[in-house]
Amino acid sequence: MNSIVISGTGLFTPEFSISNEELVSSFNEYVDNFNIENKVAIDAGETGALEHSSAEFIEKVSGIKSRFVLDKSGILDTDTMRPILAIRSDKEHSVMVEMAIEAANEALFEAGLQAEDIDMVLVAASNMERAYPAISVELQSALGCKGYGFDMNIACSSATFGINTAMDAIKSGSATKVLMVNPEICSGHLNFRDRDCHFIFGDVCTAVVLEEKTPALERQLENVFEIEQTRLFTQFSNNIRNNFGFLNRQSDDPQKLLFKQNGRKVFKEVVPVVVNLIKELLNTAAVKTSEIKTLWLHQANSNMNQLIARKIFDHEPSEQESPTVLDEYANTSSAGSVIAFHKNKTNLAINEQGVICSFGAGYSAGAILLKRVS
Repeated sequence: MNSIVISGTGLFTPEFSISNEELVSSFNEYVDNFNIENKVAIDAGETGALEHSSAEFIEKVSGIKSRFVLDKSGILDTDTMRPILAIRSDKEHSVMVEMAIEAANEALFEAGLQAEDIDMVLVAASNMERAYPAISVELQSALGCKGYGFDMNIACSSATFGINTAMDAIKSGSATKVLMVNPEICSGHLNFRDRDCHFIFGDVCTAVVLEEKTPALERQLENVFEIEQTRLFTQFSNNIRNNFGFLNRQSDDPQKLLFKQNGRKVFKEVVPVVVNLIKELLNTAAVKTSEIKTLWLHQANSNMNQLIARKIFDHEPSEQESPTVLDEYANTSSAGSVIAFHKNKTNLAINEQGVICSFGAGYSAGAILLKRVS
């Protein structure tokens, strides 16, 4: 069986960016208004006063300095504090498809392919814009791809699980060329009134083209990466949770259903899982950690990534060994590790190896060992 490769990647970045300072200014205004409006209840001990945030606090605990979003004004408006995205008619492209088209076209161009060359479209993301029809089938139609499409969700690990799923489809013969996209509208499920998490996420879309190695090399492409080994892991945990869904109308307060996490527990429990997963991946492939040049890690928290990379490399990692996009993009869920790969993959020389690794709610974690072959 011919090896499977990643022959193209693409990225859609929204036009709006929010700095920590802008986000904090809006949040602190909301806090002041809340404390004034609820002063009697606060003084009576019936409710707690809210606390200010700061740009310095955000950067210290996360490494995030800014984030890209589909809508800026709604998020910063203290009366709204959520993105304002117009409801699309059934005849219009969904927001996720609109994002995915741009990322997909870049990936297809890099792979030297046309949309009609694709016979499987996979949309892998943390949250889908709707239950059905599948976003992937809409994207397939919008681009003019052949074959079939389907959606999948394994939270922040959706991209690596998607790559593994695409690889398996090609190996089984059910597809020949796969487009896997990750349209993440993370601002839509974030509670911007929660001091502990209002700064975490941003919006973005990534795309990856997968196919057999031989035809990709025959097209003399410059950036082809062979998938040498994959490893997936899941273990149930409530420490990262989002209850938002079609049962929202059963709740008297849908706000409570938005993203929440116990960050300290996640940090403590996920780091060893990820380190072990990467080491198991390398052991299975008979690759030494010293042979790995780069870890393209999930961009959730800079402190977590530094610790993971340090445990893998056994020294303080350089920016090339563990590239960061978190400071500019924030946490973009499943797309984060692919952004890191997309923006830094050419740093790898021919025959050098690297690992894409994502991790998050579930718990879930996926690791993909790659070797640059052209």
